[in-house]
Amino acid sequence: MSTPPRVGTSVDRLYGEVLRAAEPYATAVAVALVDGERAQVRCHGRLGRGPGAAACTPETGFELGSVTKTFTALLLADLAARGELSLDDPVESHLPPDWPTPSVRSGGPIRLLHLATHTSGLPRLPPGLLAGAAPAWFSNPYGRYGERQLRDGLARTTVRSRPGGRYGYSNYGVGLLGRLLVEAVGGPSYGQLLAERVCRPLGLRDTTCAPDAPGRATGYRRGRALPPWRIPGLPGAGAVRAGAADLLHYLQAHLRPGDGQLATALREVQRPRLRLPRSGDQLGLIWQHRHAGGRELWFHTGGTRGFTAFVGFSPPTGTAVAALANTGPSLDGRFVQRSYELLKGLAQGSLDG
Repeated sequence: MSTPPRVGTSVDRLYGEVLRAAEPYATAVAVALVDGERAQVRCHGRLGRGPGAAACTPETGFELGSVTKTFTALLLADLAARGELSLDDPVESHLPPDWPTPSVRSGGPIRLLHLATHTSGLPRLPPGLLAGAAPAWFSNPYGRYGERQLRDGLARTTVRSRPGGRYGYSNYGVGLLGRLLVEAVGGPSYGQLLAERVCRPLGLRDTTCAPDAPGRATGYRRGRALPPWRIPGLPGAGAVRAGAADLLHYLQAHLRPGDGQLATALREVQRPRLRLPRSGDQLGLIWQHRHAGGRELWFHTGGTRGFTAFVGFSPPTGTAVAALANTGPSLDGRFVQRSYELLKGLAQGSLDG
């Protein structure tokens, strides 16, 4: 992917650095920028390798990986605002009939709030996942882990630390939360619940959990094309894919919750709940909160084997950034870091252009 020439403005300079951070493997990058009343989406490259590949557009679908968790948090906050559940509800109150409850050695029970703040004590990955993931570890490690495996994994789970007492990032916990939300409202699937409660109210027309949605970019890992990401048993942890145009609207809604259907939920996900260990950062519902250079930032990152994503916003300054690339996360995290620096620069008001 060739990058455009460096130009004079700070926004363009940092945008160029974001593009360069996606090299050499990405063929498509999309960046959404919000700065007060100004909003734009910048796209570069094509959806895959080869001369026939379509150009990247604001609607091009990228896998969001763990950025999905922010959507799950918004769903949780919305259901709580509607009185359909409480953040303090124990996990077992929303498990499907006849599903086992994780064993808790001390304290308890595990509550929905614990799942949304990574304090449940559940491990990062559910029991049984690694054994089935090995054949597809570098392409689709979650692909064989379905609802039956999740149910069986719960029976094999023992939580040894007191729920709510210790932070430990858990794909398992947030994936389970997504399943509990579906059960709480009697919904057919996480994807359909997301479409009804979040995408339609916010006008997100191209956001989906469908792996084979049209107009998607091909993901690459070190230059090798990968099949679409599948995470059937834990969609609330990483199944969402979206384009930069939809993420622009998504972040604008967080900047200005207004008084619409999701207004209360959009505010609730931004309420700090705990301080992260060995850090000055805080955690809301999934979203990480930081003060940097005198500015308040909320952000989250995501990655699948073939995509990298960053989203962040600063309510006091009315600024936001979403950055997407169709290549898996690098070991040094440079794409995420450059995207964060772009957000920080916008929030500090130090960029022109």
